[in-house]
Amino acid sequence: MSKRVVKKVLPEYFQDIVDGKKKYELRLNDFDIEVGDTLVLEEYTSADPKVRQATGRILEKQVTYLRKFKLQDLWWSEKDLKEKGIQLISFE
Repeated sequence: MSKRVVKKVLPEYFQDIVDGKKKYELRLNDFDIEVGDTLVLEEYTSADPKVRQATGRILEKQVTYLRKFKLQDLWWSEKDLKEKGIQLISFE
């Protein structure tokens, strides 16, 4: 059975989702989510929990693809990952 998962999003990312430019989320794998679930994205003013406030804007997106990674399972060395980071590429 599908569920709703609520996550906070900063304004610049939220607007890119609204505009159709951003069609992905890169998140720490610290919550349960599956294909078919609804991702509820709530816009917040800041990442700092001491000052952030909800703007009231909310989007709901259905999860259509999910891939979980562990660092030791990736193709790159830990050294390269730490030095260079990773890129997330979205395409149509």
